This record gives sequence, structure tokens and C-alpha cells, in this order.
Amino acid sequence: MTARFVQDGSGLTGATAAELAEKIHAKEVSSKEVTQAFLDRIEETNVELNTFLHVDADGALAQAEAVDRAIAAGDKPASPLAGVPLALKDLFTTTDQPTTAASKILEGYRSPYDATVTKRLKAAGVPILGKTNLDEFAMGSSTENSAYGPTKNPYDTSRTAGGSGGGTAAALASGQAPLGIGTDTGGSIRQPAALTNTVGVKPTYGTVSRYGLIACASSLDQGGPTARTVLDTALLHEVIAGHDPLDGTSVDRPVAPVVDAAREGARGDLKGLKVGVVKQFDRDGWQDDVIANFRNSVETLKGLGAEVVEVDCPHFDDALNAYYLILSCEVSSNLARFDGMRYGRRAGDDGSHTAAEVMAKTRAEGFGPEVKRRIILGTYALSVGYYDAYYLQAQRVRTLIARDFANAFENADVLVAPVTPTTAFPLGEKVDDPLAMYNFDLCTLPLNLAGLGGMSVPAGFDESGLPIGLQVMAPAFADDRLYRLGAAFEAARAN
Repeated sequence: MTARFVQDGSGLTGATAAELAEKIHAKEVSSKEVTQAFLDRIEETNVELNTFLHVDADGALAQAEAVDRAIAAGDKPASPLAGVPLALKDLFTTTDQPTTAASKILEGYRSPYDATVTKRLKAAGVPILGKTNLDEFAMGSSTENSAYGPTKNPYDTSRTAGGSGGGTAAALASGQAPLGIGTDTGGSIRQPAALTNTVGVKPTYGTVSRYGLIACASSLDQGGPTARTVLDTALLHEVIAGHDPLDGTSVDRPVAPVVDAAREGARGDLKGLKVGVVKQFDRDGWQDDVIANFRNSVETLKGLGAEVVEVDCPHFDDALNAYYLILSCEVSSNLARFDGMRYGRRAGDDGSHTAAEVMAKTRAEGFGPEVKRRIILGTYALSVGYYDAYYLQAQRVRTLIARDFANAFENADVLVAPVTPTTAFPLGEKVDDPLAMYNFDLCTLPLNLAGLGGMSVPAGFDESGLPIGLQVMAPAFADDRLYRLGAAFEAARAN
């Protein structure tokens, strides 16, 4: 165990984002001082943890100084988080930093435009410390598919910090950043949060803009907030959420009152809330510590006044197969644009190769094994004679899973389940076994198929001291329910 990498709660890097914002806005400390403290922590720990692929010290400090000048001039802070720095998953485009998606095919690429999430962070006065590591194009569950090496778990550097967003989660857990942005296609925010004792939220699909988010699977991808507390996550959620006309899947409706819900939940009263325990995910056969922790967590919710009922979602057992078919088909389509012709890496461009040969060589050299595997599977499933048998059938299963959720929410306000079947596994254990890696996402991916909101909130540790998360799921556009329960559960564990 290498607990020296875990944030101990002391000093500026141990404070919550809400605490830092209060101090910055009251001029007790400057944003530049806060940002420099986190940059120092990154410099101290990043070589071993491999959380950041790019650190923008000059840019972050310039953003912090701008916040300090505005506060000194008496201006109202641009947002409740103005001046508090953040780690951004290297899947969101940025004009002032490289955007690689952790792939050699985009090595050194600089986007001509900012993602909408990036724009909103900058407008809110949030200094961006840099871009964090991930599985290549967000395809993986351990960051071992990153072209730049895996991120290590601050709780035990021999183990994974999760994926695909392990870089952001480990940055939070190790005190490199107080806030983070991730993406969740099948659990890539919630799963790393569970493995690193942090909070991660996948908002309802369409409530956070995907414009400028490099697509893995467009009908499943969703950006979302991460932090070390539920309130911090809620504050960040309200900064990045909202309708965006540049995103054709963006929903034009008010953002759920997640900050108010977090503050309400922190009072520790869940009376009147009906919590559904998903039958398919409360079962023996997974790690004993995880199941015991989950059942104890349910008892904690009962003690807070929640009514607990069991719900049956029978088609969740088919979710894994449907998910990876749909995902691979969308990957095949989305990654066709990376051809060595328009941007990014170009191989074999010496004048002796045809355009088709350059494309083939570029993709062969630029993509890693997992990305190639999913492109091949998706192309096959979409081919003539197989579309109905595979892709269309998977979409039918997706509909049944959405109906399971709808039926469950007729009997419960929120659902709860484990986040992962086990705690963090050793690096290298599953990397050569794709099916074992895919199975690690069993508990999280049904939510993405239905487009609903979910949260992972810290729930304790196993006997080895590795973190465990509790997953909370809510109906579409009711993300505030996640924060109410999450904050109440967090407060109960703190007492």
C-alpha cells in the first residue's frame, strides 16, 4: 500500500472546493496561491501516478490571476467556483492545450475550438490545471489502454484507478485537484470514483453538452462532474449543465436543482424517499466485502428514514451483450474520421503510397489493440446480413432495459446498487482478458443504455483498505435526487 499518495485533508490541497471558493472570494487566499499549491502537488506526484497527460501551469495561473483581479476590483465572482482549479479529462477539446484522447493517432493535436464544457468552465472562472489520462478514446475500464501508460491508484499503486477516467479520479484522490470533469459511456465516471473514494456523477443524457467531446459512442457518452464531496460535485454540475444549441442531443429544459438538493440531503433526513434495491445486483458471487458493504449501506439509508423496497430488472442480465454491440457499432462509425487525411497522425506520407495505403497505415499505427478490436466488431455487426441479427437486436434489448427502469421507478424514487463487483484489481490482471474487463462494468452500463443519471458516492473500504462506492440511480431529469441521497449518505458516514 502507498497511502502517501492519498490526500490527507490538510492544507490547501486537502480543502473542499466549496471551502476554497469561500476563502478566495473573501480574499483570505488568492486563486493564484491555491492553483500553485495544486500545481506543486501535481509536480510532486504525477511521475509515479501518471494522472495528467498535459499540465498547463502558465494557463492555469493566468486564469487564476484574472479571477484575483476581478475580486480585487470588487466584481462579483463569475460563479460559486470561480478561482478553484480543475482537472479536465483529455477527451474535451481545448484550444490552448493538446487534446489527444490518450491515443497516438492524435498525439500533439490542438483543436481549433473549445468544447462547450471547456467554454463554460473558463466563463465560470475555473482555472484548468491540465488534461488527465484515460483509456484510449475512453475505451476501457483501467486506463491500461492509454497510449501513454496506465494511471495508478493512490490507495495502492500496484492497482488500477479505474477507467476510462482513472486519471481524473486519481487526481482528485491524490490531492492534485479539488474538481474534475469526466465522461461516462458505460461507467467511466462512476467506476473510477468508486475505486478512488471520490464522488462521480453521470448526469441525465442530454443535460450536459457533448459538443467538443470526442465521441466514443454518441448515444451513450455523457460528460459529468467529479469531486471529493457531494456538494462540490453539485456546484460543478450546475456550472457545466444546461442547453447547448451546438449539440443536437442537448435538452432544452432547466437544470435540476442539484446544489439545493445536496444541501438538503446533508441535513441527514431521507424520510419520504423510497429506495429500490436492484435484485440483479445484490447477489452472492462477487467480492464478499463489496456485497457486505452494499447491504450495510442499505441499512444506513433505512436509518436515515428511507423506505427500502426490492425491484426486479430482469433484462439487466442481457445489458452487457447489448451494450458492447451498440458501443462497437457507434465506435466503428465515429472513429472513421481518424484517417490521417484531415488532422492528427499521418503515416506513410512519403509520396510512394496511395491515399488508401496512408489511411490504412495511419490507423494501424495510431490505434491501440482495444480500439481496433471494437472497430472490427462494430464494422462486422453493421455489415450486410448481420445488421438485423446484431445491432438491431441489441437496440431491442436496450428498449427492454429502459422499460425495466421505468417499471422500477414506478415503485421507487431512486435505485441503489454496487458500482463494481470487486474493489480495484491489480494492474495487468485483466488486460489480456477483454471479457473479464468488460464484466467489471456490469453494474454501471445499464444506466447508459437508458440515458439516466447516476452517482457513485464513497461507501467505505474493504479489508485491504481499498475504496468501495455506492451507486445511486434516478429517473431522467431527476438528478437532484442523486444529490439528496448522496449527501445524506455522506453525512451519515462522517458522523
